[in-house]
Amino acid sequence: MNFTLKNKVRIVTAASLFDGHDAAINIMRRIMQAKGAEVIHLGHNRSAADIVDCAIQEDAQGIAITSYQGGHVEFFKYIFDLLKEKNCSHIKIFGGGGGTILPTEIEELHQYGICRIYSPDDGRKMGLEGMIEDVVKQCDFSTIDNLQLANINETLQKKDEKTIAQLITAAENGKSINLQINKSTIPVLGITGTGGAGKSSVTDEIVRRFLNRFSDKTIAVISVDPSKKKTGGALLGDRIRMNSIHNPRAYMRSLATRDSEVALSAHVQEAIDVCKAAAFDFVILESAGVGQSDASILEYVNVSLYVMTPEYGAASQLEKINMLDYADVIAINKFDKAGALDSLHDVKKQYKRNHNLFTAKDEDLPIVGTIASQFNDTGVNQLFELLVDAVEKKCSVDWGRTDTHHEKNTATKSQIIPPARVRYLAEIAETIERYDDWAKEQTDIATKMYQLNGAINIMNSKH
Repeated sequence: MNFTLKNKVRIVTAASLFDGHDAAINIMRRIMQAKGAEVIHLGHNRSAADIVDCAIQEDAQGIAITSYQGGHVEFFKYIFDLLKEKNCSHIKIFGGGGGTILPTEIEELHQYGICRIYSPDDGRKMGLEGMIEDVVKQCDFSTIDNLQLANINETLQKKDEKTIAQLITAAENGKSINLQINKSTIPVLGITGTGGAGKSSVTDEIVRRFLNRFSDKTIAVISVDPSKKKTGGALLGDRIRMNSIHNPRAYMRSLATRDSEVALSAHVQEAIDVCKAAAFDFVILESAGVGQSDASILEYVNVSLYVMTPEYGAASQLEKINMLDYADVIAINKFDKAGALDSLHDVKKQYKRNHNLFTAKDEDLPIVGTIASQFNDTGVNQLFELLVDAVEKKCSVDWGRTDTHHEKNTATKSQIIPPARVRYLAEIAETIERYDDWAKEQTDIATKMYQLNGAINIMNSKH
C-alpha cells in the first residue's frame, strides 16, 4: 500500500439477501483489514435494512457488498434509498458480483448514485488489491465534520442513531463534548471471557430476553474487538452473532481496541457516557477475548459476567483466573461438550475457595452452564435471571419485572443430542458399512458355491 490513511476507515461488509456466496466478501474484507480498515463484517444473507442500520450505528464511511443472487439492481438501489431516507447519504456504497452484474446494470447503478460496482474487467485491470485500495481510499474521510452540537443533549434523548454513532466517533478522535449524564440510574453489565468462549452469542441471548421481558425498556451494546498491531486494521465481527439487536429499542456499536495488547478500547468510558446521555435503560459492554489475569472491565461496569468454556485445561488453571474472584455471575458456555459437568463441579469448588464459601450449597452459587447456540436454553434462562437479580440489587433499580422461574442445571438434558451421542450419525453409517461388507462377503461365498456346484454338475453329466 503506497498511501497512508488520514482517518480511521470503517467499512461494513456483507453478502446480499438470499445470497450464501460469502467466499468473495471474506477475501475482500481480509484485504481491507490488511490495508488498515476496521471492518464490521455481517456475513451472508443480509437484508438491506440490516446493512443500512449497521452502517449508521457503526458510523461507517462505506458499505461493501457482494451480490450473486440476481436481484442486485433493486438491492443496491434500495440500500441507497434507505441511506438517503435516514439522512446518511455520505455513506458510500461499493459492490461486485462477477459476471452476474451486466455492464448496462453497472452503468445504471452508477448513475443512480452507487459509488462503484466492480466488474470482472476492473479485476483484470486493477487487480484484487487495487480494487480494495480504491475502496479504502474513497472511504478515507471524516464523518464528524458536520456534527451538530447545538441542542445535542435533546437530540440524544430522542435516541437518534446517527448522532449517537458520531459522538462515539468524536470521542475516539479525542474530541471532548459536554453531555448531561445521569450515571447513577443506568446500570452497565460487563461481559468478558476468553476468546472463542461464545461471549457474543451469550450477549445476543441476554439482549433477546431483555427486550422480550421488558417491553418498555431500551438497551445499548458496546462490543470491543482487538486491532492488529502490524496493520492497524480490525475485524469487528460480533454482529454476525447478534440477531436480536434488529429492534428499534436496541443500539449496538463495535469498537476496535486500536492497541494490540489490551482487551478494551481507551474510549470505552466515553462510549458508555454517550449511551447513558441517550437515556438507554441498560448498557452492555462486551470485551475482546482476555487472558487469565485480565480484569480491566471491572473499572467500567456495575455488574460483571465471566464467560468461559469447559475446555480450560487442568483444574489448577482455575486458580489463575482473576475474574473468578470478581465476577458477579459465571457462565460455562458450550455446556454440550464432553466433561461439562465435571467442569461445573470444579469451577464451583474454586469459587468457594476464592470467596471462602466452604459451607455454601452448590445450587446457591452464581455459576451456570449454558448453551447459547440452543434455542430457549434452560441454562441461559437461569443466567438471565441471575443477572437481572444482580443488577437490581447492586444498582438499586426496579425494572418492574414479573418473576419467571425455570428449571436449574438442566442444560445438558435439554439437548436434542446428548454429548454421549454426538457421533450417532457416524455410528449409524459405520454400522451400515459393516453390514454392507458382511453382505458382500456372503454374496461372494454364495457366488463361489454356486460356481463350484455348477462345475460339479457339469463333470457328473459327462460321466
